[in-house]
Amino acid sequence: MAESVSTLDETVLGPYLEQHVSGFHGLKAIEKFSDGQSNPTFRVSAESGSYVLRRQPPGKLLKSAHAVDREFRVMAALGETDFPVPKVLHLCEDREVLGSMFYVMEFCDGRILWDAAIPEVEKPERTLIYDEMNRVLAALHSVDIDAVGLSDYGKPGNYFERQYERWSGQYRASETRRIEPMETLLAWLAEHLPADDGRVSLVHGDYRLDNMIFHNDRPEVIAVLDWELSTLGHPFADVGYLCMQLRMPGGVGGISGLRGRDLAELGIPSEQQYVASYCRRMGLTGIDNFGYYVAFSFFRLAAIVQGVAKRALDGNASNKNAAKMADFVEPMAEMGLEAIT
Repeated sequence: MAESVSTLDETVLGPYLEQHVSGFHGLKAIEKFSDGQSNPTFRVSAESGSYVLRRQPPGKLLKSAHAVDREFRVMAALGETDFPVPKVLHLCEDREVLGSMFYVMEFCDGRILWDAAIPEVEKPERTLIYDEMNRVLAALHSVDIDAVGLSDYGKPGNYFERQYERWSGQYRASETRRIEPMETLLAWLAEHLPADDGRVSLVHGDYRLDNMIFHNDRPEVIAVLDWELSTLGHPFADVGYLCMQLRMPGGVGGISGLRGRDLAELGIPSEQQYVASYCRRMGLTGIDNFGYYVAFSFFRLAAIVQGVAKRALDGNASNKNAAKMADFVEPMAEMGLEAIT
């Protein structure tokens, strides 16, 4: 039975989960999480406990977008290690059940920190939280992809070339008007693609503060979320993406940024300090051409945001504010150009 983005049929879902999720019984309520722009996500409450259901949006989707099956696979693989991910419980590839693919995972009780300045904690803990994010990112890039069964999780070849082709194609497929800064950024990135240095790791693709759950009482990551964009690729892409948040003003594209804030006063490392900490953990002397990785991150996020806006026009966006996202594409492209000038 097909359902809308914001609702699920309890009469269908309850019996299905009792049949396919071990121990599940007594569905009581389904509540959609209000945040997030891509895959609609729901808290499912039952007599047996709390769960999270994450689904593709219904309707026509861009090629390779909303890959909840890939999310399920990578979290299942990482669940066999000590890397912090939710325990995944079931993947439903039968679109007839709810109208689109979905999976179910455990509900992790902890803190999601939506504001990059983390005003709810004191300066010493804020410093520890940012260092913990750095540590977990280095741990991700150190995962033995062969040992966890993910050696075929991405295509071979130059990661940035492949990503450029994918996201420039996605951008063109969802383009609604010509944006000159985006055209300039697209051209520059194509002309300055870094050579393939052979460095390959599991990359998250959307690694930022609000895509992880912290322990309620400690500056400790207990779960990294939203693996839709994960693949095998170049680890510096994740580092550039994370540092992009330091360069963004608050509220652009639904992401909290720190542009113009006094990072030292907040206890948050500067971009140079953050990259240096990552390099120390990974045994590197530094990252050359870092501006490219930041600019590339802005380009890819702008392409994603344009896709969200296009889905709003098509009537199948997850977030009620999705239509406004088109306004953020141009400033994101401009910030990408700042990173390379």
